[in-house]
Amino acid sequence: MNKAEAIQQLGGSIPAAAKAIGVSYQAVNQWPDVLPARIVDRVQAALWRMQQEKSSSQELAQPSTPEKEVGNA
Repeated sequence: MNKAEAIQQLGGSIPAAAKAIGVSYQAVNQWPDVLPARIVDRVQAALWRMQQEKSSSQELAQPSTPEKEVGNA
């Protein structure tokens, strides 16, 4: 994975990527163009967390409605 791809996936900017991973702007800014495995692992973990948070918030946003019983009358 390269630096630009990781930043794009983590929000499109260095500040967004830094926040998603939990590091400083300077740390992301100093990443090499080709990311080592330890940084790729952190990027993938952050992407997974973002997906989990997104699906959790969607579940909370949708009101639950009981199914209507269908009777044969």
